[in-house]
Amino acid sequence: MAKETVYLAGGCYWGLEDLLSKIPGVIETAVGFSGGHVKNVCYREVTTGTTGHAETVKVIFNSDVLSFTDLLKFYFKMHNPTTLNQQGNDIGTQYRSAIFATTDEQILLAEELIKKIDTSGVLIKKITTEVNRFNIFFLAEDNHQKYLEKYPDGYSCHFIRDINLSF
Repeated sequence: MAKETVYLAGGCYWGLEDLLSKIPGVIETAVGFSGGHVKNVCYREVTTGTTGHAETVKVIFNSDVLSFTDLLKFYFKMHNPTTLNQQGNDIGTQYRSAIFATTDEQILLAEELIKKIDTSGVLIKKITTEVNRFNIFFLAEDNHQKYLEKYPDGYSCHFIRDINLSF
C-alpha cells in the first residue's frame, strides 16, 4: 500500500474531517493546526485569529486507491475555495483554505489543478486556496477529534457541492 499524507484546511475542521474520512482510500484523519507562528497551540488560542494557524485536517490516504488529484477534487467540493478567510459563518485567517503539501509533487499537482479549475470557469470566482509546503502540525485536543461522530448534530458548514471537476 502506498501511503501519502497531506494537510488540508478549509474552514471549521469538524465538518471537513467528517467528509474527508468517508472518502474511499482515506486511511486516517486527525484535526489540528498548521501554518502559524506560535508553538504548541490549542483550539482556544487559534480561535483568536492571532496565531497564524488554520484549522487543519491531517489526511493519510492510500494513493493506490485514491490519487492526490482526486482527493483534492473532493476537497474543493467540500468547501468554498473562492472565499478568502471565510467558510460559512466562520470568518478569520484560522478558517482559510490551504493545502499544506508534504512533497514537491503534491505542490505541483495542487497548483496544476487550481489552474485547471480557474480556467474552466466552473466556479464563479478564482480560487484563493494557499498551496504551502508543510512545516508543522499541532494536534487538537481529544474532544475535537472525530467531533461529528461524537456529536452528530454538531456544527458544520461543509457539504458536497455538485460541481463538475471531471478533468
